[in-house]
Amino acid sequence: MPQQNQLFTLVNTDVVVPEGLHMLAAISGFTDAGSAMQQVSEHILGNLEYTTVAVFDNDQLLDYRSRRPVMYFEQDHIEDYQPASLSIQLVKDEVGNQFLFLNGYEPDFKWESFASAIETIFALFAVQDLTWLHAIPFPIPHTRPVGVTVSGNQADVIAKFSEWKPRTQVPGNIMHLLEFRLSQAGLPTTGFVLLVPHYLSDSEYPQAAVSGLELISGHLGLVFPTDDLRDEGVEFVRRLSKQMSENPDLSGLVANLEMSFKSDRANSAMGSVKSPEREIPDADQIAAELEGYLASHQKNKLENDEDQD
Repeated sequence: MPQQNQLFTLVNTDVVVPEGLHMLAAISGFTDAGSAMQQVSEHILGNLEYTTVAVFDNDQLLDYRSRRPVMYFEQDHIEDYQPASLSIQLVKDEVGNQFLFLNGYEPDFKWESFASAIETIFALFAVQDLTWLHAIPFPIPHTRPVGVTVSGNQADVIAKFSEWKPRTQVPGNIMHLLEFRLSQAGLPTTGFVLLVPHYLSDSEYPQAAVSGLELISGHLGLVFPTDDLRDEGVEFVRRLSKQMSENPDLSGLVANLEMSFKSDRANSAMGSVKSPEREIPDADQIAAELEGYLASHQKNKLENDEDQD
């Protein structure tokens, strides 16, 4: 059992965690383009059977003033409040395969201590490997499949899935550090970073979540129910296409973005993402053109919710 000064507490200790499970991670950090990680987390915990097995200590890891908890005010008193959560669940996929799921907020403090705590959990449960998901804005049109860049120490996985291999400096997040530390310890790690159309990065883009779940399934063999997300994705694209048909400028911008990319595997489900061959509209230009769509999308959602009520 962990000591009191450690960052996590084991809970539901009567539940047996089999050795050799995969650990999947979806941590919300400084960016979540298309709300991909939020959708994946909600979809997994909303559709699959799970039990929480470890909870991390908010008082050591969380900056409450930057991520204030929701307080429920009932007329004249605080009825309840909803603190942020960072935890690990033991989950069963759609066919009964078990895996560990690390999800919640990105720690504000004690990153190195948190990485050490994860190594401790790997040892406690004899975890087989770490696979993590992230999503960033990228100048790619929604008419192409969501792209992905893959990191980690599994060369075969990178060769199979990665479409974009930049050499650059990026703002670090906690999963980068976990990947680095676990790789140093000789543990298998894989990071899937989804490349979401940057003009949709502030929207809830269902296809990003579907792509993330497909990558996890292809890599780990886990099975997820995705019919609802796929249906939402079809409806999202339908509304976006309608907006484009009514706005020639917007249609032209997306067409130019589409033409800026070529694929080495034109007939593949996931083509190779290439650098733009000519100047493309920047995020502000495209976002301005899409403002009308996003506003109408939110209006339609509210109207649908009112109709359901």
